[in-house]
Order: sequence, then C-alpha cells, then structure tokens
Amino acid sequence: MKKYYIYMLCNQSNSTLYVGVTNDLERRVAEHKGHLNKGSFTDKYNCGKLVYYEEYEYIDQAISREKQLKNWKREWKNKLVETLNPQWEDLMAESEHKA
Repeated sequence: MKKYYIYMLCNQSNSTLYVGVTNDLERRVAEHKGHLNKGSFTDKYNCGKLVYYEEYEYIDQAISREKQLKNWKREWKNKLVETLNPQWEDLMAESEHKA
C-alpha cells in the first residue's frame, strides 16, 4: 500500500520553514538537500533539514493537511514540530545513520 507524507523542512538556523507533500519522503528530502530545483523556495532559503512529518494512507488526506498547515501561523507550526522533535534535529539525518 502506498503512503503519503506531509513534511516540514527548515534551514540550519530554524528561521525559515517549508511545508510540503510527497509519496516518497526520503527521495523528496534528498532532492531538497541536493538543491535539485534551482530557484525554488527551499533552494533559495536553504531548507533541507527535516524537522516534522506525518504519514497518510490517502493522498487527498495528505493534501488537505498540507493546505491546513500552510495556513497556520508560524507559532502553531513551531509548537507542532516541538511535539515530535523538541530539539529541531534533522530527522532524515537520524534515519540515514540507522540505515
């Protein structure tokens, strides 16, 4: 069964936050880290640190949640990140070390 993800990336200083949706979290984060989409928001602001994600069974649920989060105030997003990742560590770096 396919899985879908909403995710939040930030830059190293945690000052810029990006919300996205994908069906392959590892691949998509690697694309952001590798600056594959030149001129994109994540390229311009150097957002490559995965700080939060949620998994969904259906794409429409993931897209709905992405839209919801994009409309949230930054303060609310910060609190959400801190429920899963209080130190704002790169969650993808953790999984890379475990592999």
